Amino acid sequence: AVPSFYREVYQQTCQRGSGKVDKDVFVKVLMKSSLPKQTLTAIYECLNVRKDDDISREKLYKGLALAALAQQGKTYNLEALDAIDSADYPRPSLGDLSDLKLLNLRLQREKTPTLLNYTYRELEDLNSVTVEIVPEKKGLFLKHVEYTVFNERTKSTVCRRYSDFSALHEVLLQRFPYRAIPRLPPKKLAATREFLEARCRALRRYLLLICRHPVLHDSEIVLYFLTAGVSDFQNKIKDKFRNLPDEFVTSPLAGKSKELVPIDTQISFNESKELLRNVLGGVTKLREITENIITRSGVDAREWQQFGSELSNLANESHASSAWACGNSHTWNQLKGVFRTLTGYFNEVADIGIAQIQGAEDGSFETFNLFMDVLASYKDLCDRHEKGVIKDHQSALQKMSSMKKRQISAQAKGQEAGNTVDQLESRIIEQESEISNMEFRNYFSLHCVHMETQLIHANMELFALSLQELINQQIKNHKEKLAVWEKMIPAVGNMILQDNASSPPTSPH
Repeated sequence: AVPSFYREVYQQTCQRGSGKVDKDVFVKVLMKSSLPKQTLTAIYECLNVRKDDDISREKLYKGLALAALAQQGKTYNLEALDAIDSADYPRPSLGDLSDLKLLNLRLQREKTPTLLNYTYRELEDLNSVTVEIVPEKKGLFLKHVEYTVFNERTKSTVCRRYSDFSALHEVLLQRFPYRAIPRLPPKKLAATREFLEARCRALRRYLLLICRHPVLHDSEIVLYFLTAGVSDFQNKIKDKFRNLPDEFVTSPLAGKSKELVPIDTQISFNESKELLRNVLGGVTKLREITENIITRSGVDAREWQQFGSELSNLANESHASSAWACGNSHTWNQLKGVFRTLTGYFNEVADIGIAQIQGAEDGSFETFNLFMDVLASYKDLCDRHEKGVIKDHQSALQKMSSMKKRQISAQAKGQEAGNTVDQLESRIIEQESEISNMEFRNYFSLHCVHMETQLIHANMELFALSLQELINQQIKNHKEKLAVWEKMIPAVGNMILQDNASSPPTSPH
């Protein structure tokens, strides 16, 4: 056993899978003690850390204890530690440790570029955005809708039009053709308020996925969209990033992308692609079924409201019920009183059903839609990969084969075709260079697809969250309705008891 502080440091610094601590992170931890360099070196040597080894949990704990002893001016070596029970290890003063986890994750991602190393919660922490419709419409003749966009990372709010989102989408596809870019919701002339609100929610989901993408969230393009308070934004963003090359040209991984692609990548990619397409189809059907259930809840709500309205009409029936009609029975008058009470209860049932629709739109529906947007972006990426890079590569290979056939034919004709041969050789060299570049692009695209596939699986938690929200919403609604139904029982039951008490017993025949 060790003090809880030691366990906290370990939790923030250990690597996923191995449970060990990266040496660079360990050095960073020791440096936070502000001890002299020679002291830190002595502690490091005490632990006998090998060149290629990471730090075990035991060595981390000993390093922390040695640093604490050194800070206290005491002897710091393994013999001194052996004299102390591990539960009594002194606490070192390390200052703010909030950056340790981020440093640890960054180093893990850099050292293992074929692993995404993100959980869904870590993706959530990258940023959060809200998109809301500006209440008033601007423009003298042609009215247009504007949106306020707030993001948690920079704490900034900007005003954007749909055309600004469209410009962002265009620039992102040019810069990141090998990444899963979400689909932009459609544009519609003479849009209804309902359509505009649905599109506003879709734009928020669009930005949310971009701002929580491991690569896109930190790009200059996205930060510009979230913070630039300029007019004529759609043209400004296109002009600003017009000459920015795509990710392949600037990525440090592009030159070694062949090494990053496992030999079975194409097989695994095909299997994952089909799996995720089937998941998208299944989730789409589940979303439709859920929507139908909620729609029926709305119909039920309106019908219960009508039910209560009809009871109210009966309660207010103006025709008198005379003794000639009723005899000794007072049931009708009692029923009228019960109807007035029940009318309010049936309106409550209807209100719960209507609230259920709004709750679903803000909760489980939105999470379902967000997950579907993730899956759809991956489907589009697969289509771009297959129709773009692979198709271009195959076309270049066919072109090369054609030129080589023409070169052989020209050589066979003799010296009179010498110029033709020279020209063809020059073009073949150019084409070979182009093919080599395409091969690297193909490998880079495959590497990106590999990472995007892992990103989709990291977002699988959205599926669980949507089901959880759906179940919780149903439980809440049924509990609320049950409470109202139970309130109705005494109103009807008491009336029946009163009626039975006032009626004489029937004579046996």
